[in-house]
Amino acid sequence: MRLFFGPGFDSQRLHHNLIVIVNKCIFKGVNFLMRSDGRKSDELRRISIETDVMKYAEGSAIIKAGNTHVVCSATVEDSVPPFLRDTGSGWVTAEYSMLPRSTHTRNKRDAAKGRVNARAQEIQRLIGRALRSVVDLDKLGEQSIILDCDVMQADGGTRTASITAAFVALHIAINDLIKKGLIDENPIKDFVAAVSVGIINGEPMLDLCYEEDSAADVDMNIVMTGSGDLVEVQGTAEGDPFSVDKLNKLVSLGSSGIKELLKIQESCIK
Repeated sequence: MRLFFGPGFDSQRLHHNLIVIVNKCIFKGVNFLMRSDGRKSDELRRISIETDVMKYAEGSAIIKAGNTHVVCSATVEDSVPPFLRDTGSGWVTAEYSMLPRSTHTRNKRDAAKGRVNARAQEIQRLIGRALRSVVDLDKLGEQSIILDCDVMQADGGTRTASITAAFVALHIAINDLIKKGLIDENPIKDFVAAVSVGIINGEPMLDLCYEEDSAADVDMNIVMTGSGDLVEVQGTAEGDPFSVDKLNKLVSLGSSGIKELLKIQESCIK
């Protein structure tokens, strides 16, 4: 067989389509399942977190999870939302966005569309909930910390990578507040990190890239604390429903990956 490629040929898109086809292919009862980067089913992508990447932010970190790259910055503001005024309690929240060329084709900015992307709203609420779960807001006092998570390059798992890096940026910002004497004690109660898992051709897999996510029978995001408590589990069957047994296997697989992420966080903060 000969293949001829004319002007405008997109090799990246062809690679994506081939992986999707192969991942869904079953021949004579044998799964021809492969991971595009050669990982084992229970293996994270290559992860790195670099801190203090932004000069003016009170805390910042960039995470690289395979080909997914997200930069997170923490900003401290001497104010809280109206519902928290005069309560003595602080606030931690997040904003999430994808740079226009973080994907194969250009995404329009929210400002150009005149509205906030619904997916971005859902993700930034998830990031905020995850971070607040491990912060004693009363110890923060009446000030807010905003985590801006900007996806520079997307290849699956951007929301989970954002949570993992945002916690590092948050921790750095809070340490800065303590050093400056703006808070008396550390309000962080525990670490928190997140990872994606899924089922492809019946096999549970950890930390899905885009090709795997698009071919998954079940797609799930898991957020967990350092002590092993679940903050959030977002799971969806793309086709047939999945059993509680499979759910438990995915949570266990995600837990093992998050333990590795927590070690990386700890080494960055130290």
